[in-house]
Amino acid sequence: MTVVKICGVRRLVDAQAAAAAGAAIVGFTFWPGTKRCIAPEVAADMIAALRAGEGPHPLVSGLFVNADPAMIAATVARCGLDLVQLSGDEGAAEIERLGVPLLMAIRALPGEDADALRERIDALHHAARSLPPGPFGQPLTPLLDAHVPGQYGGTGQTGDWALAAALAAGERIMLAGGLTPENVADAVRTVHPWGVDVASGVEVAGQPGIKDAARIQAFIRAARALAEVGHAER
Repeated sequence: MTVVKICGVRRLVDAQAAAAAGAAIVGFTFWPGTKRCIAPEVAADMIAALRAGEGPHPLVSGLFVNADPAMIAATVARCGLDLVQLSGDEGAAEIERLGVPLLMAIRALPGEDADALRERIDALHHAARSLPPGPFGQPLTPLLDAHVPGQYGGTGQTGDWALAAALAAGERIMLAGGLTPENVADAVRTVHPWGVDVASGVEVAGQPGIKDAARIQAFIRAARALAEVGHAER
């Protein structure tokens, strides 16, 4: 079943809606360069309330962009994060200084093919070899996002699904970039990713960080439709 991550959450009601709809991961953004940014103390209270409630308790991730590893560690401890997502220009040196399992944003550069991306990803896996395996059994999972010059995600731009499919054939990846309830089933059918990540695609139009519960439900249902069809056919 496709792992679904709902990212850029800023309200407890939205985190609860994601959990109720079956999201495996709820993501909080700690990068001040986006309107989806949330203060660690606010996120910590929301996470505590989410975990104290009844029903499913998804994993919780925190997104950082070129942040100091000490600050990341402090936020992990303050909020009780299960995963850290690095979405900036971080490389092997930064990975080796962290002690938590990672989602690592990868963006294909213009003209970069699948073989070149695999080399970059292999180097990241090597750097992460000493990290704990985390809830999904491996210390680092690549998150393939759309490349938009000067931006670090959350752009709503769709990536290269053909390139993503080439990577997913031999690598467990999470797919991000311009996914919506309307296109995620096609993305899953084309790419066969391990997981999918969405932020703007399930938001109230024009309100970054404010999620629409109906769109969250529709997104998760569509992301898993292929698996459900396959199960029914068996």
